[in-house]
Parts: sequence; structure tokens; C-alpha cells
Amino acid sequence: MAFEKLLARRPDNIKQKLGPKSKVCLLNSHDIFKNIRNDNFLIMACNTRIKHVIPGIMKAAMETDSIVAFELAKSESDFKGGYTGMSPKDYWEIVVAYAEETGFDRPFFIHADHMTVKSNKEEEIKDTEALIANQLNVGYTSFALDASFNPEEDNIKITARMARPIVERGLGLETEVGEIKSVGQTGEITTVEEARTFIEGLKQYGFTPDLLGINNGSKHGNYLEGEEISIDLERTGQCYEAVKNYGVNIAQHGITGTPLHLVGRFADYGIRKGNVGTEWQNIAHRHVPPDLLDQMKTWAKSSNKDIKFTTKQFLKEINSIPEGFKKSMVEESRKTATEFFKAFRSVGSASLVARKLAG
Repeated sequence: MAFEKLLARRPDNIKQKLGPKSKVCLLNSHDIFKNIRNDNFLIMACNTRIKHVIPGIMKAAMETDSIVAFELAKSESDFKGGYTGMSPKDYWEIVVAYAEETGFDRPFFIHADHMTVKSNKEEEIKDTEALIANQLNVGYTSFALDASFNPEEDNIKITARMARPIVERGLGLETEVGEIKSVGQTGEITTVEEARTFIEGLKQYGFTPDLLGINNGSKHGNYLEGEEISIDLERTGQCYEAVKNYGVNIAQHGITGTPLHLVGRFADYGIRKGNVGTEWQNIAHRHVPPDLLDQMKTWAKSSNKDIKFTTKQFLKEINSIPEGFKKSMVEESRKTATEFFKAFRSVGSASLVARKLAG
């Protein structure tokens, strides 16, 4: 079978960590993206802050023959567990355990999302470098470096510095220019010149990324009531045209809440990876016991914090919900993931990648 052959393409450290009998097809995202540059589909990357949704997504990926990624951002998962309560090691082991348990045999990668550096202070840069080193050791196979909060010249320098160990290992790399805002915030759309200058700047350091995340009007999180969804696909396409000759495609952030008919057009504008995060949290919250959800809402309100921060606060309770609630969570995750895979045009993409990589 094609997927059996694909196992040989797993990075050596991954094969060693998984063991000789494992059929888990955890790949290097660089190998994937360089082979789908001109294929008109997106890979869905899932920020799964609550673990119970993961097997549902895996089932949908198998049923639709879709490649998929699992990811958490620095804010969601760090040495102290971020706001999910999961360290990088915890998350890697959870994803792999579900893959083994469900017999998940399709290719996927584990991605470090938004490795942020919000200033040029040495301490902050070193802290993020330490986290990246840990993720490399744990077995992450793809990284997104985000110094977009800084002026572009600093963004280039910081990104180039943090990218060294990733580039040396030949792993997948996503970078960002133009800070992507959260719901309720406004920001400037990335210009074509900013995208071109950024990639050319990284080229001066001897590498270019697989993906470039830009601010094209999308937002992180659930859109506020009455807030307009505005994603500038024309500008996205223009940015792609400016960087595609460097072997770079576009990564789309903040897809939760975006109509699927619009999502279906993303691939036509050079977008090859789409992040879906808050959607899985919303599903999880619909399927935790009502009394637990009430406690979570009460804590969030009294703490004046977004409900996402309850994930760590109530981690023990969430992880130990009764099986019936877990099953319903898995089923809705499966159905929703199936809709996204279809909208992303990724049905059949797992076999496509297998043919390209393994023949």
C-alpha cells in the first residue's frame, strides 16, 4: 500500500521514537509542502486545545483520505502548559497515542504554531529558542515562527535566528509578516511590498520558508456579534504572486466563523495551509457536562478572562468527562472536520502526497 511505503519517509528521529512496529505516518511538513506547491487544496491544521476532539478529526481524515496537521501555539502550549495545560511533550504523546488507538494511517504532521517573539529583547528570544529546542527534541516536525509584532527589519533578523535549527534539520517552516489580530481588534493588511521584502530578507540568510502567514483581514477566535468577516483574497493572491518564485505559499489563519463557500476559494489564491482552532474548542464546550460548562463560564466571568483559559483551570475535569460525552464530541468533530476537508478541497490529498513522496 502507498501509505506503507510512506512510512520510510518519516524523519529518522520520529521512526526511532515510534518504534519499528508503529504505522503512525508522522511526516516532515517540508516534504509535503514542497510537493503540493501547485496543487489546488489546503491542508487543515487543527489547534486542538481539548484532546477529545482529536480522534474525530482523525476519523474524518481517514474517511476523506485527507492529509491533516495538529498544532498548538506558544500561548497554548509551553514549558508550563500554556493555557491548555499541555506541554509540547504532552501534546505530542496525546496526538500519537490517538493515532495508534484509532489506527490512523494517513500522513500528518505536528506543528508548533505561532512561536511568538513580541520584542527584540534577548531574554524573550532565548526563551522562544529554548521552547523550539524542546519541541525539536520531543518530535515536532513543523514550525511557525512569528516575530511579526516587530518592525520588518527586526522581524527578519529574529526569524532568521530562530529558524537556524529548523532549517538545519530540513523541517517544515512557516513565517509571518503583518500581525494577525484577535477578534475585536483592527490591523493593517499586509502589503505586497512587505511580503516581498520579508521573503527576500530571509533569502539573504540562506533560506526561504515553505509558508508565509500574512494579515489579510482574518481574525483569531470567535467573531463578535455584528463583527464583519472580511478576508481580502485579492491582496492575498497578490502577495502570493510576489513570493511564489521563492517556493513560498500562503498560510491562512483565523478560519473559525468563515463561511465554507469562502473557504473553498482560498486555494485559488496560493493558500496551502488553513488553521482552524476555536471551532474545535466550541465543539468541545457543547459536549462537556452542562454543570462543568457552567463552572467554566462562572470562572471565566469572575476572572474577567476569555473562556479558552478555563481549559487549563479545569483540565482534570475535562479529561475525565464520562464516555458518552466524549463520544458525542468525537462524532461532531468528525462531521465538522469532514465539512472542512471538503471545503478545503483536500479529499484524496493523502493518497496524492503518498504517490508523490513514495511512488
